[in-house]
Amino acid sequence: MTKTVLCYGDSLTWGYNAETIGRHAFEDRWPSVLQKALGDRVRMIPEGLNGRTTAFDDHLADCDRNGAKVLPTILQTHAPLDLVIIMLGTNDMKPVLAGSAFAALQGISRLIQLVRNHTWAFGHEVPDILIVAPPVITETANPAFAANYLGAIKESAKLATLYRDLADELGCGFFDAGTVAVTTPLDGVHLDAENTRALGRGLEPIVRMMLGL
Repeated sequence: MTKTVLCYGDSLTWGYNAETIGRHAFEDRWPSVLQKALGDRVRMIPEGLNGRTTAFDDHLADCDRNGAKVLPTILQTHAPLDLVIIMLGTNDMKPVLAGSAFAALQGISRLIQLVRNHTWAFGHEVPDILIVAPPVITETANPAFAANYLGAIKESAKLATLYRDLADELGCGFFDAGTVAVTTPLDGVHLDAENTRALGRGLEPIVRMMLGL
């Protein structure tokens, strides 16, 4: 039976390319790399949105970037699901939105609640959850990104430890994207093609294990 995996994230999942200010080729995005590694027994659903937060409104945005508001609809759209991969928190680091790792932690906790308390129709079981800590934000000479993420390098470095402890507490899987990928100094936030591919490869073992493949 085919397993279905929802990849719920932000621009790192969408495939934002800091070099072109466009989008990485489909085959370079980490959900695509993970799909290829796992084969036909798994169906990956990439659900990345630039600027998405865990659970905070962005009133400067052109669409709803609050991950907690949108998630229930997306869960309903793609059900049944076997696994939900959540990689969010980078945009929470913006001082204008939340500005702290603890706020992101609270947002991730809310997303886990939404998955587990969702009204899964037709007897569908609650999917497993894999929390992925995004790579640490790095120094950049890009003035707009440096201003938008003021103080975020220090805060984003706390995410992996906080997310790991939360995953242990709530019985979720955990993966630290920073163990296989680093953000580009072009803007300090995003992944180049090599690193987004590396993330897809790095996720394969734990996803394979969680799906029982």
